[in-house]
Amino acid sequence: MVKPRIIETNEGIQNESTVKDYDSFLRQMRDKGWMVTNTLISSGINQGNALEVGPGPGYLGLEWLSKTEKTRLTGIEISQNMIDLATKNALRYGLRDRVSYRLGNADKVPFPDQSFDAVFSNGSLHEWEDPKKIFNEIHRVLKPGGKVLISDLRRNLSLPVKCLFYLGSKPTSMRKGLTSSLRASYLKDEIEKVLKESVLNYARIKTNPFGLTILGTKPQSSF
Repeated sequence: MVKPRIIETNEGIQNESTVKDYDSFLRQMRDKGWMVTNTLISSGINQGNALEVGPGPGYLGLEWLSKTEKTRLTGIEISQNMIDLATKNALRYGLRDRVSYRLGNADKVPFPDQSFDAVFSNGSLHEWEDPKKIFNEIHRVLKPGGKVLISDLRRNLSLPVKCLFYLGSKPTSMRKGLTSSLRASYLKDEIEKVLKESVLNYARIKTNPFGLTILGTKPQSSF
């Protein structure tokens, strides 16, 4: 039996020391090839101007930029320390001219309607205080025909996968956060109910051994 969801946080990672540890953790995930960059590209998110919700230290978006051409990225992030680190990482990648980061909450995206060709997010869904509101905002800022991809953990991962994540989490200070993130993550039917009640209800949810993914394309006639 899967235990009930335990809310983690809606404030992101603010502590400077924890931000540095999280940067090290995600850098190792990148180096192991465990990021969803290829999934993004194969889903059709491979061109134009994209918005990333909760970029953290920025690795997913920066990897996406480095593997695509003539693309631009905007990240909306709730933690200023994360923005500062992501900006430094963008400089290290040599991509500072193609990416910008904005402090803010995705439940009120500070951009006009139909601003982006794509919206993506990885690993932050379980922290969203009001997922329905953010789904609605994603729909609003997407251009007709624009694509969305949201991926995250799910609470009912198999024990071997949980162990793989746990033992592979370095520095080990990240293991406590991983455990709390798993407890806060959604089951497919839980987030599917929220999605159906939002204007992003054309998107569909797929599960995989490592979590779940929400995929969709905004209808051409949708405003």
